[in-house]
Amino acid sequence: MTDVERNWFTNDVATFGDRLAAAREALGLSQEDLAQRLGVALETLEAWETDAAEPRANRLQMLAGVLNVSVMWLLTGEGQGVDETLDDQPADIRAALGDLRRIRAEMARLAEETARVEKRIRKALVETGQ
Repeated sequence: MTDVERNWFTNDVATFGDRLAAAREALGLSQEDLAQRLGVALETLEAWETDAAEPRANRLQMLAGVLNVSVMWLLTGEGQGVDETLDDQPADIRAALGDLRRIRAEMARLAEETARVEKRIRKALVETGQ
């Protein structure tokens, strides 16, 4: 991999959309997968990745959590972002780390879904007077 390929999303070159796409791809997620996990339309995610639109603060926080990067990195390229040093690791280590990232993203999605279900249960209990 050349220096240009390795540094294509450096602070002075990359946009928010570039960093978003890089983080999504590092997890092995398709645009459809990420849009579904965030509860947004595919067109919305595509607009974010092409810098035609920007997410609101609540979606930005969700993005950072699902992608396992910091909000600051998504916005500026500084902070915890995609680990470029993985390119130098053996394929089996890169694959295992990719699996770990996907599992963490799935755990975050399940935690959010659990919270929504718990909220529905609490609301139903209040409505029934229990």
